[in-house]
Amino acid sequence: MKIDSQRLRNDIETNAEFGALDVDGHGRTVLTGTEANRQVREYFVERLEDAGLDVRVDAVGTIVGRWTPETAAPDADAVAAGSHLDSVPEGGVFDGPLGVYAALEAVRAMQDAGIEPSRPVEVVSFTEEEGQRFADGLLGSSVAVGERSVEEALALQDGQTTLEDALETMGFRGEGRIDASEWDSWLELHVEQSKRLERADLPVGVVTTITGITHCHVEVFGEANHAGATPMDERTDALVAASEFVQDVERGADEIGETTVGTVGKLDVRPNATNVVPGAVEMGVDIRDVSYDAMNELVSLAQDSLDRLESERGVETGFVREFDVEPIVMSDRCRRAVHDAGDEADIELLDLHSGAAHDTMHIAKETDTAMLFARSRDGISHNPAEWTEWDDCAAATRILAGALASLAR
Repeated sequence: MKIDSQRLRNDIETNAEFGALDVDGHGRTVLTGTEANRQVREYFVERLEDAGLDVRVDAVGTIVGRWTPETAAPDADAVAAGSHLDSVPEGGVFDGPLGVYAALEAVRAMQDAGIEPSRPVEVVSFTEEEGQRFADGLLGSSVAVGERSVEEALALQDGQTTLEDALETMGFRGEGRIDASEWDSWLELHVEQSKRLERADLPVGVVTTITGITHCHVEVFGEANHAGATPMDERTDALVAASEFVQDVERGADEIGETTVGTVGKLDVRPNATNVVPGAVEMGVDIRDVSYDAMNELVSLAQDSLDRLESERGVETGFVREFDVEPIVMSDRCRRAVHDAGDEADIELLDLHSGAAHDTMHIAKETDTAMLFARSRDGISHNPAEWTEWDDCAAATRILAGALASLAR
């Protein structure tokens, strides 16, 4: 099979025109339910139909194009691939669309080569993977695996409108529910979002595990007081205590292991006045690892830190583990298909884990899955400076196409 790299590039570049930013780089903003989102969806449907795929849209706006050649049993479980078309505010042009249009190009390559699969092949764009307007991320795939009902999803609000109304306005409120359990297998190609492939000087990686994610809500209560009239040795400064907690999280992540990361990315300081000793701090903590035991260890270290601060600094603390997703291991069968495709294409692949969440996290709970990464320049993502060389896009798509063809046969 040969990938038409120019056709793939044209699709990604055209998609990037919708919601394009007037900035240096190649940025875009495409939030669910916006005019830009309508445009990317309509263009995608057009390209699916041009390739002879049958298009359906489910009740939460997830789009699927189905290729059922004469050799395929129409009722057989399909092999599926894709990603998402929405973005973060001021995001890049490859995050999501590369996976969607690589999946479409893989089907076109199979068609051009006369490949005769025994299973249908589906190309998928999930609704709101980035979680920037209606949900906290992975919206369409959460419905596809039954973790969120259609009714719950449609009722989600952004403060102005519901998802249902937004989809109706765009003309993408479909019917039914895409059911991931009906797929034989699932593949997703994504930009790497880190520098491991770049350091290894390799264009394509194969994901072994998608990291688990824990979010914790932490509170530290001290005593607000006058910044000028309160001696240093009479203060119970909540922010000073919180700053020690931040450093303890960083230190703990460093000590536990190479794949452990801990981030205190959100702080709310009260009363937040220059001339007042801080009386209270709320923090948001993000903990990730491919080992659930390591995640739990860092959570325990964070709790130990708060206990120490209560004893040594006289503050009161609160800790709630409010969001928790265990690591997800990719299937041996699908990873083997990807590696075999790499061997056939004479492209060396690197095994690596994903530190970011993807729709595949949900899909892996219902069927066999694999993820591929394409090399990212400087590891930059969620930024207009995000860039993946076109040759790397083509190489990764070639691997995807080979794996899809293998699984579909």
